[in-house]
Amino acid sequence: MQRRELFSSLASSVTGTKKQEKPLRPPYFSDESLFHNECNKCDTKCATVCEEDIIKIADDKTPYLAFSNSGCTYCDKCALSCEFGVLKIEDKKLIGAVVTIDKKSCLSWGHTMCFSCKDPCLDRAIDFKAMFMPTINDNCTACGFCISRCPTDAIKIKVL
Repeated sequence: MQRRELFSSLASSVTGTKKQEKPLRPPYFSDESLFHNECNKCDTKCATVCEEDIIKIADDKTPYLAFSNSGCTYCDKCALSCEFGVLKIEDKKLIGAVVTIDKKSCLSWGHTMCFSCKDPCLDRAIDFKAMFMPTINDNCTACGFCISRCPTDAIKIKVL
């Protein structure tokens, strides 16, 4: 376990985690109602094939994304495994969420050098002004890789 992961896990156990009001869905659907009409017939293949293990199954048997340990690679495996037409390759889009950085709890905004969010970002979606002050740019795909890496839980995701 790296030092950042240790501090992140300690911080999240102290602060707790908030539940989303609306679930964060995989990026391969066109109709939210299909989750409730079709997913209860399934044996959760989408969660089983997820290479990053971020697809979880809610109590109502619908899939949602949890970025507590990793992020979405947009690998298409969940959509290819869906037998009931809820997740389809032709409906692929960006994850329906907005990622923001809480300046008050961000170490870098507090003038402590930290690149925990920038390092895992494959899309180069986090810019730093000078050595501090990270901001999310238009390259962000809401993949979530930065979220679990932040040692102070300063990166927030809001479902659209």
